Parts: sequence; C-alpha cells; structure tokens
Amino acid sequence: MSTAVRNNVRVSGSGPATLFFAHGFGCDQNMWRLLAPAYADRYKTVLFDLVGSGSSDLKAFDPSKYSTLQGYADDLVEIVEEFSCGPAILVGHSVSAMIGILADLASPGKFAAHVMVGPSPCYINDGDYIGGFEREDIESLLDTLESNYLGWSSTMAPAIMGNPSRPELGEELSNSFCRTDPEIAKHFARVTFLSDHRAQLSQLTTPSLILQCDEDMIAPVTVGEYMHRMLPNSTLKIIENVGHCPHLSQPSASADAIDQFLTEHSL
Repeated sequence: MSTAVRNNVRVSGSGPATLFFAHGFGCDQNMWRLLAPAYADRYKTVLFDLVGSGSSDLKAFDPSKYSTLQGYADDLVEIVEEFSCGPAILVGHSVSAMIGILADLASPGKFAAHVMVGPSPCYINDGDYIGGFEREDIESLLDTLESNYLGWSSTMAPAIMGNPSRPELGEELSNSFCRTDPEIAKHFARVTFLSDHRAQLSQLTTPSLILQCDEDMIAPVTVGEYMHRMLPNSTLKIIENVGHCPHLSQPSASADAIDQFLTEHSL
C-alpha cells in the first residue's frame, strides 16, 4: 500500500519549503481548510489523514502498531521522506504535535521546525505538573466514550471547540467525530489521553512554536508554559481564543503567529 493512499495525502502549492499539516484526535485534514490554503502560494503544502481517521485506508489500521503514538510517528517520517521539498515544517494540532516530536527524535534532521497547536505531553495531573485532568477524569471520559461514542461526540465536540458564538464550528467537529470509525476512535482516544511524553521534550532541539489558547479545556495555559520551559528551542505564543481549535476559530491570529515564527527562523 502506498503512503499516499494509506494516509490520503493531498499536495498543493510550491515553494522552497514544505509545510505538513497533521490533524488532532477525531479530526481529519479538512480541519485545516481555513489555514492551509493561505500558505500554498508560498510553500508546498501537504495534508494527510492519520491512519484510522478521515479518508485514510482503514485496512492499514493495526491495533498493535498504533498501540502507541510511535506508530503514527513512523508513518509521518515516511510521509515527510516521500513528499518533502526543501526544509520540512510540521504544523501539528493537539496529539499530532507529540507525534511530530516522536518522529523528529526517531529521524534526526528530518524537520526544520515544528508548529504545535494546542499540544499536551500529558493530560493527567502529576504532582507539580498540571495537565488539566485527574486520572479518574480521564478514565471516566474513556468509559463514557467506550459505552456511548456518538453521544460523547455530540456532547464533547462543542465544548472542545469552544467559540459558542459560532455553534456551526462545534457541529462541524461533532460531525467529524461521528464520521470516524467508533472502534478505531476508542482505541486512539485511549492511546492519546493516557500517553505521557514529558520525558521526550528536553530531547527536541528543533525550533518549535507552541501556539496556545488562553482558554482551552484540553490543553490549559499551564501546559503550554510547561512545554516552553522543557523544550530547549521553543517560542510560546498565547492567543485570545476559547477552545482547542484556533486554526478553525481564530485562523487569522493563528496564521499571524505562524508567519512571525517562520520569518524569525528564515523559513
């Protein structure tokens, strides 16, 4: 199976560098529709779906391979190797920011920069670390998802999206959740929300932008500040936005932060 088919890869634009856009849990590449097109006149842009999401080839889903985020990271390395032209820059939303870190560490020098949108290395509070959730909260979330995935999706999506003045965005995210195969979504949720990649942060020396919303129930500001302290070569940009998807709810502010970062690093 080709990488292009497996991950439903879509390429646009041209330029001296390549931007790879990686979506978060329950989403697909369409979630970049308000952000990615603005870069196609300056960069080669590559959109794709994680295996099990969107229009990826579901036959490629292997519960063993994808029992950790490393399986997705290995796929990302293959995508970058095949479709990169010039420096490779990953724009990763939520869990895909961590997938990007793992891919970079597995293949040093593959990435020129990372843009991490609402990232979190660990969702569970642990001593002085505030991830946003107690372990019992995450277990309850996963139990609810396991017993009633569609109900969970319709309830949680608007809360995750935020931006109550634009309910159509919450509906869009809910529809995206509901299009995902429930069994694969449950598996990916457990891998995502129980993951802990704090130990890997200090190993990443690639320039990184942490794009953080000032009100985000999934990745609170404390997480962005923690990542900024732990990542040796990072920039933290906090934008005014309620929710976990600023690339949809605040695309202009997101683009401004990304553009400034890329300019500062001559990319």
